[in-house]
Amino acid sequence: MRWAIVVVLLGALAAAQQAAEEREGNRGGGRAGITVPAGTQIPLKLAQGISTKSAKVGDAVYAETVFPVTENDRIVIPAGTYVQGRISEIKRPGRVKGRAEFLMHFTTMIFHSGYTVMLPGAVENVPGADQQRIKGSEGTIQQEGSKGKDAGTVAKTAGVGASVGSIAGRSVKGAGIGGAAGAAAGLAAVMLTRGPDINLPPGTSVQIVLERPMTLDGSKIR
Repeated sequence: MRWAIVVVLLGALAAAQQAAEEREGNRGGGRAGITVPAGTQIPLKLAQGISTKSAKVGDAVYAETVFPVTENDRIVIPAGTYVQGRISEIKRPGRVKGRAEFLMHFTTMIFHSGYTVMLPGAVENVPGADQQRIKGSEGTIQQEGSKGKDAGTVAKTAGVGASVGSIAGRSVKGAGIGGAAGAAAGLAAVMLTRGPDINLPPGTSVQIVLERPMTLDGSKIR
């Protein structure tokens, strides 16, 4: 009789322990191994400014998420999560041709708990910047051209030259000579001046996209 009671008690104890482990697993371990799929978009904002005029390859880039990312009705990347990356390539605008470009890769995500994961993310869009566009599949940021500005510089200089030529020569011929000289001066000014650099101030919105699935330990997400 006593042995039967002992067996019953041991069975009840084992069942209670198993139930406790299952509850603990649902609270913690059940959240481990969360997979954020490739193609997930993560909105960020830059913590510091970036300019092709002063930035160098290898410079660190700091940002943070501005909106939570969810998976299966659960926040897996909270807003305010830190993101770190590097500038991989940079190109200043040319004096005659060539636009400013730079490529940055975000490589690390740091949660407020200190939990750190590798981030396979590429820049998809820069909605917070003017006159920039994304070039190619790697996410290179390129400055828009300055053809309109250059044409305005030449036209303005040509107009001034025509006025001076007309006054000096008192003739249509003088105006033509002055206009040609002014246009030449304007063209020279354009050729000696670099195109616009890329300037992204702090707080600029940058949207990245996961190139590969990212696995997170849900018990460490804060």
